[in-house]
Amino acid sequence: MPVEPELLLCTTYPGPMMPMRSRMISRSARFATAAALVFTAPATLTAQARAFDHADLDAALRAHVRDGLVDYDAIAHDGRLDRYLGKLEAFDPIPLPVADRLAFWLNTYNAYTIALIVRHGERTSIRNINRTFGLALRGPWHERLVRVGGRRYSLDQVEHEIIRPTFHDPRVHFALVCAALGCPSLRSEAYRADALDAQLDDQARQFLLASPAKNSVEVAAAHVMLSPIFDWYKDDFGGTPAAIGRVVARYFPLGVERSLLESGHFELSFTRYDWRLNARQGTLATPRAVPDHAAAP
Repeated sequence: MPVEPELLLCTTYPGPMMPMRSRMISRSARFATAAALVFTAPATLTAQARAFDHADLDAALRAHVRDGLVDYDAIAHDGRLDRYLGKLEAFDPIPLPVADRLAFWLNTYNAYTIALIVRHGERTSIRNINRTFGLALRGPWHERLVRVGGRRYSLDQVEHEIIRPTFHDPRVHFALVCAALGCPSLRSEAYRADALDAQLDDQARQFLLASPAKNSVEVAAAHVMLSPIFDWYKDDFGGTPAAIGRVVARYFPLGVERSLLESGHFELSFTRYDWRLNARQGTLATPRAVPDHAAAP
């Protein structure tokens, strides 16, 4: 069985607010990892290859997310989220089929983003987390609170070292929710392999068509205004305004807006990102300790 990129990936990546970093794994570590995978008992691989159960997260999201907004106080006290995080820590997703693995990591990112907000009791903006004297020296995305398969990751690592370079699907940017109003909306359900394509396409349409403050097309002025996500991760969308336009056009109905996007003959600019927390009105700031399996080292 080939060694999966999640384990051996060595990459340098940009983040929207973070400096570029690189991570290196020694050849001996790679050999040891490969050997461990090759000689893993078939029974273990067979057991691990079963689809991961996202039912706890699905139930928590359905109960506490409305129109993309989260009741953080309520979900903080919902044992289903805690139970889901515990299952993530005990599960190795590497043997899963591709669609199952992508759904797994998307759900992991979103679940631990919620856990991050809960852990810090933040109710204004995720960017306030881990700030020192007003500076995001560490920042929320570098905190290594994610635990999967006995390993620890930061949210940045999950996004930039696993999801983006492994799956090469620009639609992940419509599914990863960083707890800000400027993000795509958080779904009131978990991602699952058997519906993943439809879920990702729906996320794209909702983000592009139902949020004019984030994304809009002015045909008369030949002006396209898109979320900064398309600037921060422009290479994932083709790298040029024309290529970005073609990707975006797929989610527009037939008409003059789609034709303009497909033509590439437009001015592209980016809207202002709203970093306010995606919290439902009336939720209170109630800090709560996240269980040990979600705690930072």
